[in-house]
Order: sequence, then C-alpha cells, then structure tokens
Amino acid sequence: MRPARHAAILLLCLQAACATPPSAPPGNGADAAAEYLLGPGDTLTVFVHRSPELSATDLPIRPDGRVSLPLVPDVNAAGRTPTALAREIETRLRAYVREPNVTVMVRSFQGQPNQQIRVIGEAAQPMSVPYREGITVLDVMIGARGLTRYAAGNRATIIRRSGTHTTTIPVRLSDLLREGDVTQDVALAPGDTLVIPQGWF
Repeated sequence: MRPARHAAILLLCLQAACATPPSAPPGNGADAAAEYLLGPGDTLTVFVHRSPELSATDLPIRPDGRVSLPLVPDVNAAGRTPTALAREIETRLRAYVREPNVTVMVRSFQGQPNQQIRVIGEAAQPMSVPYREGITVLDVMIGARGLTRYAAGNRATIIRRSGTHTTTIPVRLSDLLREGDVTQDVALAPGDTLVIPQGWF
C-alpha cells in the first residue's frame, strides 16, 4: 500500500473514532444516549479536539445545573443532552477558537430529579439512583445495602407520582430480602420513592 493511501485510511479511521457517541446511560441502550438529559451531580468529560488546554475531565455539573470551562464559564448543562451541550460549547468557543470540535461524554450518571429513584427511611444506606429500564425494588435495595435492624420492612411503600396524582404501592421488603418472596420484587418507575418506616418496639 502506498504511503499516501495508507495515511488517508488512517485519517478516516481516526475521524470515525472521534465521532463515536458517548456511552449510553446504564440499561437504556443506544437510543437513550441521544435522549439522556444531564442533571446536577453528573460528571462529564469535555474534549475539545486539538485544544487539550480547553478540555476537562471529571467535570461535575454544579447544583445550579451549570459547568465552567476555560474561556467558557457558566454554561447551562442540566436538562440538555450531551450532544446539545457540546454544540453550545462549540458556539461559545468560536469567539476564541477556529472551527472548534467538542465531544461531551458522561462519566457518572445522576440525571434529572424526576428520573431518579429514592430510597429513604430505614435503609442501611438511603440513596438516590438514576432510573434505568427494568430496575426493581431488589436492585435498589442491593444498592442501599439492605435494611437497618430497626426497619419495619413489610410496611414499606412505594410513592409514585403521575402529574398531580399520587399512588401508594405496598411492598413487603422483609419477605423479599429474608424469605426470597420474588412476588414483592416490584418494577420501579422514574421518580418513585421507596419509603421504609421504623418498627415500633
């Protein structure tokens, strides 16, 4: 293969690698990569092609929903897709950089508040996790490290909101975790809150 042709093929491969989209949020597949909306607490890598001094790794989205980069302070990130954020950064960088090419990759996911699942009360580790397709009560309880010794697990409830309507779903966590009753392994929805009360002694 002639050197010029070899160099051209290598250049095309490198361009294809740079164009690879960011990883999808856990469990949502490739289509969700374009739809995932960034939220406070997400951690990003922002890569500015041929400008490493303008790039950033482990860049957190602040509680106000913004990120700051060299030359580009206070960019609204929350509520945008990674691609939309990359285009906004490119637009703002054009005042300083000729034809900027920006890629935004999500390193850790938190997501929008209405897409999170919260575990509160007598969990060993109360927490919030981003919703993913197929997530169940057992999944979040493994993440929450089970129940405390004071938990009334069989009186737990899932609070589910849909607009102005609220539904309460009982779930017998003790039976699920200690007896293996998989009928209690309820599928969760975005925005659900799992409430684990304290037992009476």
